[in-house]
Amino acid sequence: MPPLPADVHSRAGSELAAELASSTSQGLSDQEAERRLGVWGPNALGNGGGSPAWRRFLGQFHDPLLYTLLTVGGIKLLLHEPGEALVIWSVTLINAVIGYVQESRAETAIAALARAVRTEVEVIRAGRRHRLASEQLVPGDLVRLEAGNKVPADMRLLQARNLQLDESSLTGESLPAAKDSAAVAKSTPLAERIGMAYAGSLVTSGLGLGLVVATGAATEVGQISSSLQQQVSLSTPLTRKFRRFSHTLLQLVLVLAGLTFLVGLLRGRDGVEMFDGAVALAVGAIPEELPAIVTITLAIGVNRMARRNAIIRKLPAVEALGSTTVICSDKTGTLTQNRMTVQEIYAGGALVPIEALWPGNGSDGDLLASNRALEETLLAGLLCSDARPSQQEGLVGDPTETALLQAAATAGLDRQQALERHPRRDAIPFESKQQYMATLHGSDRILVKGSVEVVLARCSRQLNPSGQAEPLEGERITAAVATMAGRGQRVLAFAIGQADGDPNQLKPSQIERGLDFLGLQGMLDPPRPEAIRAVAACQGAGIRVKMVTGDHLETARSIALQLGLGDGVGSLGAIDGRSLARLSPAELVDCVRHNDVFARVAPAQKLALVRALQADGAVVAMTGDGVNDAPALKQADIGIAMGKGGTEVAREAADMLLTDDNFATIEAAVEEGRAVYLNLHKALAFVLPVNGGASMTILLGAVLGLELPVTALQVLWLNMVCSLSLSIPLAFEPRPPGLMRQGPRPPAQPLLSWGLVRKVVLVSTFYWCFIFGVFLWARSHGHSLPLARTMAIQALVLAQIAYLVSISQVSKLGWRHWHHNPILLAGIGTAVVLQLGFSQLGWMNRFFATAPLEPQQWLICGVALLVMVPVAAMAERLDPTTGIPRD
Repeated sequence: MPPLPADVHSRAGSELAAELASSTSQGLSDQEAERRLGVWGPNALGNGGGSPAWRRFLGQFHDPLLYTLLTVGGIKLLLHEPGEALVIWSVTLINAVIGYVQESRAETAIAALARAVRTEVEVIRAGRRHRLASEQLVPGDLVRLEAGNKVPADMRLLQARNLQLDESSLTGESLPAAKDSAAVAKSTPLAERIGMAYAGSLVTSGLGLGLVVATGAATEVGQISSSLQQQVSLSTPLTRKFRRFSHTLLQLVLVLAGLTFLVGLLRGRDGVEMFDGAVALAVGAIPEELPAIVTITLAIGVNRMARRNAIIRKLPAVEALGSTTVICSDKTGTLTQNRMTVQEIYAGGALVPIEALWPGNGSDGDLLASNRALEETLLAGLLCSDARPSQQEGLVGDPTETALLQAAATAGLDRQQALERHPRRDAIPFESKQQYMATLHGSDRILVKGSVEVVLARCSRQLNPSGQAEPLEGERITAAVATMAGRGQRVLAFAIGQADGDPNQLKPSQIERGLDFLGLQGMLDPPRPEAIRAVAACQGAGIRVKMVTGDHLETARSIALQLGLGDGVGSLGAIDGRSLARLSPAELVDCVRHNDVFARVAPAQKLALVRALQADGAVVAMTGDGVNDAPALKQADIGIAMGKGGTEVAREAADMLLTDDNFATIEAAVEEGRAVYLNLHKALAFVLPVNGGASMTILLGAVLGLELPVTALQVLWLNMVCSLSLSIPLAFEPRPPGLMRQGPRPPAQPLLSWGLVRKVVLVSTFYWCFIFGVFLWARSHGHSLPLARTMAIQALVLAQIAYLVSISQVSKLGWRHWHHNPILLAGIGTAVVLQLGFSQLGWMNRFFATAPLEPQQWLICGVALLVMVPVAAMAERLDPTTGIPRD
């Protein structure tokens, strides 16, 4: 059975059913449905097949520095030194295991989240109704839709009764779209295809019957998902900087290693010895422990964010948050509550804010008693509605009508009691053509709600505050409408009339004229209170928040002002998609720089906006929950999706998920991201001097024609085991105060800032002096070569401990605050135990060519610890590690 063409929206449902060998009344047989499931596969979005586990594991070795270590290990094996080869390869294996485990844990969390959103649907097969998992749907199935359902597949509607769908996840429209079974022209855009129901949409009201025409990857949602899987993988400022750093360091290491080998040969040293020296320099200069430290630091950031309701899918995304300069946020459901709420009511000549009706303010009863028109307006919204309360789901129905019910309940009106006093006899449902809904109550009471223009045209009088009819004041009503619309509200008008004729039947002719105007209700999707606070916090941290929405420009502008976008005092640049379409790429870059609200934006324009911001030098975070957000989420430096209310496609495209769908969680994630980068900065400041000191010691020994103070295997132990145990505690460092009161780190700031370079040079020089100084002292006093090398390494480790304490938060907070990072004490204790075994245990002496130390020799090594204190203080002045690093 070939796939259906893309223009199914322009063809009759019966024609499509015949082509799919289905029936518009009986559906498919159970046997045929099972056969098609085997042909078409389950109705689910795959993960693109994903990479097999072995390939993801091998991907952890994809780093120039690790390539070099693997090569060095191979050479050692060829030289019949399997012990050293095994240790070198073990280093790379540890890094690979750490990275693989962390990424696997993140992917497992995503898969669990995807399983949690699967739904059941009501299907007609062989003329009988069944409840099935949505994954079992196939093309040709008949599916019944009702309020509260999630549309499980792309469907051509065969029947629709007052059917309205929330398609905001696909189109960005905040209001539901009315549906019927009519075909439309082939060129009709997706948002206007009234005869189609697309996967991922929500049924807000009415009933429908649809013929499944596409499932899984063939749906509109699935096609976007497939295109996302073809885009490049995550690249963040940190990964790009580490890639450049790795290439630069590798080139430098190879040059120095070659120089060491040649200089040693020219000075008459043995070739095998100098090759060992070159390997020792390469091993000493390459920070083998750095990939593991970076992975561990990012993983700890992931765990901290998870505790604050943010799930990270890729480890580098943690750091990207710390350098974010712009957040592009969808409006509906992200910055707003995704539910319409009445804001103001105009009745009896007065404009009343909904807050005045809140229970407990002491004025709601007085207001209704003194303004009968207000009470009648609220009652009309309650009765002229198809929304209903539900014990399981709260209020069910069209968002506009549920807002009217909520407003009436706020004023103390009870729906059940109102229906008992005024039972509904008949109704004229809302249709987009007529722009109104009317209901008949009792024997002669008609209530009408609809657009202001349509309702006012049918009114000749209005209700005054005492409940009496008086001449209509059209200009005052129009002025009130303008005021409410100027605040971004959608305005509905209400009227009452007298029936004459059949008491159980309502005809359109009965409401053509002679109605009494009751009032207006203005509503909008209000901002989340926590989003207002989060926006202010982001702006205080130097992060600009921009709203990108498919909603109307004035509605978006009104919400943005309430959120405090722009300068927070009313100055706000706003532009719509039609104007954006006329801009050149250069003009678009200037536009995104000066505007904070982008309304009526198409999905392709969202992607263009993110690219324009990136072209302007911004590090962009994009938040969203809809299918139409997914391409921009993938393009952004950090894509942030909603874990609860978001679509599966958005979650697959994102780098981070908010499990509570709360914009305020982004602020916490940004703070954690900044703390992660700061801790990585500390790790670099700690690790690089060890490599610099060891490698320069070996190079100087070759230049001077001296014995090498350390061997390649000893340097590898020093870097990977001892330094790793001391540097890991830096990943657990607490957040310093004031992180969110500083601006974001400049995206162009290099990984090695000038201050950090100076610190590394100073500490490296001190390490080099002590390694060489202690080694030469031991040799001059007649000690053996293994003993001299052991003393040099132990002096270096003691100096490292003093340096570690100097750059940790403990030294800034005072010794009474060790409890802020207990891992620091554990790391120091681990390093001490390891070094005692390194020098005092016989089997380690034999493996590493070391020798036991006497107490007086330990005292000589301890001088390094004392001298390191003033050196560390001097280094801290060159590059403070108490806040965001600066040049």
